Amino acid sequence: MHRILPALLTCSLALVLAAPVSAQLLAARENPLAVGRHHLNVTDVEAHKRFWAELLGGRMAKFGKTQVVKLPNTLLFLREKPPTGESDGSTINHLGFKVPDLHGLVPRLKAAGIEMVTTEVVAGATSDVHHNTGQNVYMAFAKGPDGVRVELMENKELDGIDSHHIHIFTADDEATQAWYVKHFGGKPGTRGPFRKADVPGIELTFAKADGPVEPTKGRAVDHIGFEVDDLESFCKKLEAEGVKFDVPFRKSESTGLSVAFLTDPWGTYIELTEGLDKF
Repeated sequence: MHRILPALLTCSLALVLAAPVSAQLLAARENPLAVGRHHLNVTDVEAHKRFWAELLGGRMAKFGKTQVVKLPNTLLFLREKPPTGESDGSTINHLGFKVPDLHGLVPRLKAAGIEMVTTEVVAGATSDVHHNTGQNVYMAFAKGPDGVRVELMENKELDGIDSHHIHIFTADDEATQAWYVKHFGGKPGTRGPFRKADVPGIELTFAKADGPVEPTKGRAVDHIGFEVDDLESFCKKLEAEGVKFDVPFRKSESTGLSVAFLTDPWGTYIELTEGLDKF
């Protein structure tokens, strides 16, 4: 299990939607590249619906036969397939969100049987809700269904849940940051001691793993996704830069989407789409 040291806390697709999702991907509509989706492998769709929608405030939609959770600038696709492992232990260690009332939310999560793992993850934490004195922010870690680890941070100015970051653990956080900056145009920076790359819609956060990490494909968080304008040209650019594709660029006449898949050098499986922001 990867623990966050105290120093790290100084910051802390014929597919038809049952309801329109375009409003959820505003960053993708306003930018040529943005985070668009996460793909989860789940053993119990209903358990995930309760966690992501009923407890955390996401909204449900249906994409063909696939249940989708709509969150600000993020769509969670729930594929009914038992995962090979939790998110912890893979390169996508956890997903981060901001919520307006963390102190009220945590008791509801616990009452619903959700395990809080703050004291296991955060060194020095003595309670389910930990105060990050460096940023004067309250934070907590929950283990969702199938072991999807979720970081929750309180922001009382929000009306509801908001996407914040994808936390990627690798053996070389500096090289990982540089790769995403080069190929995805992320704006480099730091959040406390964490290296990061800001892309429209979310922050990609990087940490050096304190042990081996496995590729994401097959795990609870199977892959992350980016919505890209002119995806064919973008894929050609990546190929010219030496990036190898697991599934090359292709168009789907039935869905109207263009897609491609690749894996970063550390094992994070990535889907690229064009057209998802139009739904």
